[in-house]
Amino acid sequence: MTLRSQQDLRSVYKEASGGPIDKVIDKLDQHCIDFLARCPFFVLSTAGADGTCDGSPKGGKPGFVQALDSQRVAWADLSGNNRLDSFENLVENTHAALLLMIPGFDETLRINGQVELHTDAELCERFAVGDKPAKVVAVLTVAEAYIHCSKAFRRSELWSADAWPDLTDLPSGPAMVRDHANIPVEPEVLEELLEQDAADTLWKPGGES
Repeated sequence: MTLRSQQDLRSVYKEASGGPIDKVIDKLDQHCIDFLARCPFFVLSTAGADGTCDGSPKGGKPGFVQALDSQRVAWADLSGNNRLDSFENLVENTHAALLLMIPGFDETLRINGQVELHTDAELCERFAVGDKPAKVVAVLTVAEAYIHCSKAFRRSELWSADAWPDLTDLPSGPAMVRDHANIPVEPEVLEELLEQDAADTLWKPGGES
């Protein structure tokens, strides 16, 4: 049987109730703010007008995602590959979801809402990278925020080095990129190029390179 409706789903799963429903709030409380202050990484999920989805990793120093107030979360765009998958989605469909993580902490923070992209000078200065103001700042207005349970992280043992898989036989990242893109260089050469690019652009604001 292929599950195609909510009724089909509920023939397998019981209705959610209690904590999983009651924990969802419509603003940032002190727990959310404290979590953001320690968070160095999140995944931004977006979808275009045609429903095409994207999940993009975002990283920075702890606290690079800030609470502007109890209803708004913001972060600066940092240098990437200029594909703009997320941002192109957001100018068509402002709805987005954030999955925020703290290394070593099994619970995650989930924030859902609508995002606007800003170039206001004051906001870009607030999110300066070193001495360089951000060029674009994303601001999410919170519709839902909640701490998500730890089961996925406990099952994966993501933060336990002893449980990490053996990568001996796995090709390097540059080798995978070379094969994906059919780039006619040796992996070692591509690795040097990518490392140099990271050294040159890692902390540049998005839009500078």
